[in-house]
Amino acid sequence: MSKFGVELEVHIASLRRYARALIRNRSDAEDLVQEALTRAVARADTFQTGTNLRAWLFTILHNVHVNQVRSKAARPDEVDVESVESRLVTPARQEERVELREMMRAVEELPEEQRKVLLLVALEGLKYDEVADILGVPIGTVMSRLSRAREAVRAKLAKEGGSTLRRVK
Repeated sequence: MSKFGVELEVHIASLRRYARALIRNRSDAEDLVQEALTRAVARADTFQTGTNLRAWLFTILHNVHVNQVRSKAARPDEVDVESVESRLVTPARQEERVELREMMRAVEELPEEQRKVLLLVALEGLKYDEVADILGVPIGTVMSRLSRAREAVRAKLAKEGGSTLRRVK
């Protein structure tokens, strides 16, 4: 082993200690030290004999660490697509939209008295007595109009058979 290699070997333990304290992960710290030593050996000819080898090695270790941190910040962690696929896929909603459009068309065709009652009960969630007070009619009338409105919408949707969309996978 060369004189440079022998001198280098003396400082490996302190490089490991510093890397572990810096990164707090034994495996990543070992990788950092390995990379720093690889660069030091590759650039051994640039080391000036008689200067502080320890400081030179720590400078290389520090620079490698800074480069790794910058690299990680520039590119986020890789994620396995299968693990997040369910959150990436948005289910098709065309059928729901078509059904909703048909339902609204059927509601719009109702007589105004029935449409008002149906919207206040079904859409706004009001109680029968509240709807009766709002419209100024008896509660029995509200129940009757609501029943007729629901049946008319059901009949209209059943008569049209609903739009069927072809599923493509």
